[in-house]
Amino acid sequence: MTLNRRNFLGAGAAVAASLSAPMVLGAGKPRVVVIGGGAGGATAARYIAKGSKGAIDVTLVEPSRTYYTCFFSNLYIGGFRELSSIAHSYGKLASDYGINVVHDWAIGIDRDAKTVSLAGGAKLPYDRLVLSPGIDFVDGAVPGWDVSSQNKMPHAYKAGSQTELLKAQVEAMPEGGTFAMVAPPNPFRCPPGPYERVSMIAHVLKEKNPTAKIIVADPKPKFSKMGLFQEGWANHYDGMIDWIGQDFGGDVVEVNADEMTVSIDGEVTKVDACNVIPAMKAGKICEMASITEGNWAPVIGHTMQSRIDENIHVLGDACAQGDMPKSGFSANSQAKVAAMAIRGALTGSKVFPAKFSNTCWSLIDTDDGVKVGATYEATDEKIAKVDGFISQTGESGDLRKQTFEESVGWYAGITSDMFG
Repeated sequence: MTLNRRNFLGAGAAVAASLSAPMVLGAGKPRVVVIGGGAGGATAARYIAKGSKGAIDVTLVEPSRTYYTCFFSNLYIGGFRELSSIAHSYGKLASDYGINVVHDWAIGIDRDAKTVSLAGGAKLPYDRLVLSPGIDFVDGAVPGWDVSSQNKMPHAYKAGSQTELLKAQVEAMPEGGTFAMVAPPNPFRCPPGPYERVSMIAHVLKEKNPTAKIIVADPKPKFSKMGLFQEGWANHYDGMIDWIGQDFGGDVVEVNADEMTVSIDGEVTKVDACNVIPAMKAGKICEMASITEGNWAPVIGHTMQSRIDENIHVLGDACAQGDMPKSGFSANSQAKVAAMAIRGALTGSKVFPAKFSNTCWSLIDTDDGVKVGATYEATDEKIAKVDGFISQTGESGDLRKQTFEESVGWYAGITSDMFG
């Protein structure tokens, strides 16, 4: 049965009951195809393969042979990490867990036939499909900018070559030059991400170009960890950063990549480097599968199943699930819930109530780390926040250093959890 919004709302108990016995399948092993090899997809593939002990055939489809994490990519821009330190391969997923890793683009999904079409011409059959494609950008979100402008005004919100480009452009700015960021509207990947990036760029400029200026045009009246970032900017980069929020025209922005100008509420400024982060939506494959409502793919928190197709699970940035932010930690947490649900459905293994957690660390300057996080549980309506925590203004240097070191340990742990 293909489930729709009406008959799937409030279906938590029914879903849980259905997972107590294996799905009736044809001959051979049940097949799971995972599209997207990031924090959600790689984790899901590994946990399904590892947890089923070979009872499920798992295929991971990811076009890139090397995956660069978006989390910690800002630290590369700031000079705190090497690019190689955020680069990861899929070798262990194949060799240690028997996952069939296919480096290709998924270009279509036939939900009736339960097949995935690849750019190379292959078709992959599935019993369950996991979509974790990350984000794409909303066309026309920033007037004057589209993806053809990304080499002059990079978004750098998909880590890798764009991150390298933005770092190079910042370091090449003339003495006393101007850097501009166009921040995205809610919801978007990694709520503190743009503001950590501003901090890291300010760190570079403070060392190499101390008379330079940073302008942030923001369509929002406030942002994640706002008080912490503004305190940090005043302490470390006093007078360098000019944040222009919605109340002062930050939501009326236009750019011209050829002329390198940014217009904020009609005032045009010539800039030397510009980071445009447009409004976001679920990765395109979700639209191709017709499982989106608006810009995102709605899911049931108990299992991360699509509210439109019970045979598809959607993870991470692409899904609309409730209270969790779009982050690598969230995607990793959701992947484990989905993997457990899929193993239960396909092999009859035990399924426990869904629990989730998230923490987002940010680095403001050397050893000045802050964090925000929460725990969550699944309800029939959404993934709901249970409780949370956040760093406080005025914390000691020792505590901030400890927070940063905690984030370094977390990075090592989550990437091992993703890639083995």
